[in-house]
Amino acid sequence: MIGTVYKSTGSWYLVKTENGEEYECRIKGKFRLKGIKSTNPIAVGDKVHFTLETKNNTETGIIDEIFDRKNYIIRKSVNLSKQTHIIASNIDQVFLLITIDNPPTFPSFIDRFLVTAEAYSIPCVLVFNKIDTYAEIERRAEVMYLKDIYATIGYECIEISAKEGENVEAIKHRMKDTVSMFAGHSGVGKSTLVNAIAPELNLKTKEISEQHKQGQHTTTFAEMFDLEFGAKIIDTPGIKGFGIVDMEKDEIGDYFPEFLALKNECKFNNCIHLEEPKCAIKDAVEDGEIAWSRYKSYVQMIEGDESNYRVDEFKEQ
Repeated sequence: MIGTVYKSTGSWYLVKTENGEEYECRIKGKFRLKGIKSTNPIAVGDKVHFTLETKNNTETGIIDEIFDRKNYIIRKSVNLSKQTHIIASNIDQVFLLITIDNPPTFPSFIDRFLVTAEAYSIPCVLVFNKIDTYAEIERRAEVMYLKDIYATIGYECIEISAKEGENVEAIKHRMKDTVSMFAGHSGVGKSTLVNAIAPELNLKTKEISEQHKQGQHTTTFAEMFDLEFGAKIIDTPGIKGFGIVDMEKDEIGDYFPEFLALKNECKFNNCIHLEEPKCAIKDAVEDGEIAWSRYKSYVQMIEGDESNYRVDEFKEQ
């Protein structure tokens, strides 16, 4: 039988067939993908083949094949630095939820996520949530500043209030007939937004910890849902850090669209935009055409700076 993985809990997988039948499945023996040292060989969104078996009057499935993925979102594993964790696969688009405060989302995190999405050709929409709480001039200015940076590059940016329902229809319209993944830190409002879009799901939500200004986990495993208006959504646990995976130094710049647009103007074909003379990217940073925060993120990735993703709240699966 063939189906799609809708939920992964580490050892068991909920697989749904095309006719809507659901089966609890597990992996038979060691199952590893060629070329990928992953903590989770099977991810939500994977298309798999499985066979049924009956034990103690209970019918379950054994997954024996995973079909080729068109894409996936992957990050470095928390506890096993040489391994990776695939968050979800076969995605049409990602909505990255961003909050200025409670909790704060920093540009370095946004950039690492965007680079991974670019590497696997997954369109990413930046969703600035909780705009109802940004009455202060400083907070509004920060939203506008970040929006200006990323909109200028070409990323779609949407301001919403999931709690108040403001502009949620814009997200819903963008999701129709697609497989969309929601991602972001714990506490940015992913589950609240899902509930605003599809109240029938009634996902659990929690308040922000006032002491640490961080979210508390409500989603512990990635899970896909079929929505009534013809969309599929993958809700994911909160990510506090994001480590990029399997990228050579000379290719990272190609996943910054504004870098890629200028790279042919660099004096050297193999320029990695650090110490080389007559570098078009460094000149653009000096002239204010490329945001300093973006260049700083790039340098951190080139130098392998792991400080931005070492402390990570994403639950291993």
